[in-house]
Amino acid sequence: MSDFERQIAWSASTDKGPYRAHNEDNFIALKVNGEGVFRLGTRGEDCLAESDFVFAVSDGMGGAKSGDFASQVVVEQIALLFPKVFKSQAQGLVVYFQDVLMELVSNVHVALNEMGQAYSELEGMGATLSLCWLRTDRMYFVHVGDSRIYHLSSSGDFEQLTRDHTHVGWLKERGELSDYEARNDPRRNILQQVIGGKSQHLNPQFGELVLDAHDRVLLCSDGLYEGLMDSALKRMLDFETPLRTLESTSLSAAMVEAAILEDGKDNTTALCVDIAGGLCEGEAS
Repeated sequence: MSDFERQIAWSASTDKGPYRAHNEDNFIALKVNGEGVFRLGTRGEDCLAESDFVFAVSDGMGGAKSGDFASQVVVEQIALLFPKVFKSQAQGLVVYFQDVLMELVSNVHVALNEMGQAYSELEGMGATLSLCWLRTDRMYFVHVGDSRIYHLSSSGDFEQLTRDHTHVGWLKERGELSDYEARNDPRRNILQQVIGGKSQHLNPQFGELVLDAHDRVLLCSDGLYEGLMDSALKRMLDFETPLRTLESTSLSAAMVEAAILEDGKDNTTALCVDIAGGLCEGEAS
């Protein structure tokens, strides 16, 4: 029996925070299989072996006129386009996963720019995108902007998988800024890449990861890591209770609440995915 005939669990939470009038963050969770595409709720669990799963976080830009609309367009386009590119590119997935995700991101990018050109009130709107595609024992991801994807391995190693597409992020990656300096630099939210935003050139980050039982993945907007240091994020992720057994406040909601209490200046979103240790219902051990 495959090690990945087992369950995954997820939870998602978003909050506009006490100071923002609108929530420009959005997230989406999808289940994709031969029967179609299914939108998932903010919490749940399912069998990883029987379907693909897509999780994404997007943070809109454009101010009161269009920021929340931009991120909503991104997640809606993912729900619309992913089944199409999945169906057309499913053969040879391991070789062509980057092509699948590039086609998806390019189509979303074009759709956002076309709306901005058609409606003056939407001109220049854009959004970040951090997306994970789970398939059997692998996770593929694509990333544009300064939302983030973190991975906590079953052995306790904690890593930021994505690079912040900001000048400050580039300086930090080069070792020219410390983590403290980067967190407090006034330029830290100036994006070099964005979905839409009237930009023509798009150079997303792609990645692939082999998943083990008890691994955890966190997708989040900048509001979460502005409020919580990486050490705090790891501490909250690194506990023994599986997501699916939490009966009250979800892990994602607890993280969002903690980040808002610490900072709260921005919209805040967290989406946690747990590669559970147990087998799917009905399977023998």
